[in-house]
Amino acid sequence: MSETGFETLPGRSRRRFQGISSRAYEHPADRSALVALRKLSGFDTVFKALSGLLPERSLRLLFLSDSVRVGPEQFPHLHTMLLDACYILDLEKVPQMYVQQDPKPNAMCIGLDEPIIVVTTALVELLDEEEMRAVVGHEVGHALSGHAVYRTILLFLTNLALKVAWIPLGNVAIMAIVTALREWFRKSELSADRAGLLVGQDLRASMRGLMKIAGGNHLHEMNVDAFLAQAEEFEAGGDLRDSVLKILNVLPRTHPFTTVRAAELKKWAESRDHQRIMDGHYPRREEDKDTSVSDSFRESAAHYADAVKSSKDPLMKLVGDIAGGVGEAGSKLFDRFGGGSGSGAGAGKGTGPAAGPAADASGGTGGTGDGGTDATDGEPGSAGR
Repeated sequence: MSETGFETLPGRSRRRFQGISSRAYEHPADRSALVALRKLSGFDTVFKALSGLLPERSLRLLFLSDSVRVGPEQFPHLHTMLLDACYILDLEKVPQMYVQQDPKPNAMCIGLDEPIIVVTTALVELLDEEEMRAVVGHEVGHALSGHAVYRTILLFLTNLALKVAWIPLGNVAIMAIVTALREWFRKSELSADRAGLLVGQDLRASMRGLMKIAGGNHLHEMNVDAFLAQAEEFEAGGDLRDSVLKILNVLPRTHPFTTVRAAELKKWAESRDHQRIMDGHYPRREEDKDTSVSDSFRESAAHYADAVKSSKDPLMKLVGDIAGGVGEAGSKLFDRFGGGSGSGAGAGKGTGPAAGPAADASGGTGGTGDGGTDATDGEPGSAGR
């Protein structure tokens, strides 16, 4: 490990992000929710009080007794990757990590007091070293953001929903919370994908890993460009019926679709935000306490508004058109009635030309404001994206 802010691997060096705040890589929707929760006084105390109800202690004992704990003597290459990821993201307390026998490739980070990282044997066997490095970085990113707490709660509520399904309206209330948590968690997965890229600093490896998760260990049969084209076709293809089906398909999932994750990660890797982080310009952890909740929500709302405007999905385009149409109609009405009264007053007093442009300018501003507000409000309304 180097003292110059870079960590060296054979053939390349990587930057270390000392004191980096998780806000640097968090998706806007994920970040606004986390900032608001972190600002709540007593929030940590409440969740620690809930720990007696949540299955965290049971899960720890289960993994300790029935999985393999990663360390210098067991899965040492994963242990080295874990230490490396914590070093790159400057996470002082290294989470415990377990390998669990499972035929499905998966990884997760759970726990209230101390995060636990779990990877399945299928994932370990599927990925090469650099692909696995991105996955470990992904899970360490979850730990740094504090996602493990909410993931644990999501698991608890999902199990609780099954137990109270027989109670009238009980299941409905809990599933409403679970659905909202899943929507947030899908965004948190995009955040963690970015953390994985910051750790591995190899976009091709991150892409390969996602492709293998989708299609298995058959890279010679797959193509990155064709895989990304699937995401574009998924977003733009079909009509309103397909848009509704997309929403229904994604609702029960905790993760976004794999092609969508790949496209989102590539887009972020090419963004100015990512380049600034790589250049050493990023928010620091000591600044987290001064973060404005309202600013974070504004950023999230702006992101959603932009997403609606740029989306090729038929339903999102319709929402954007309706929002834009409402704003335009409001502008025209304001122009008509505001301008008309101004002209009328001007005709009686001989100052019509001066009053007319003033009314037009006022109407134009009102129209733009309405259009912007409608576009912003329209996006959260599509929360079942």
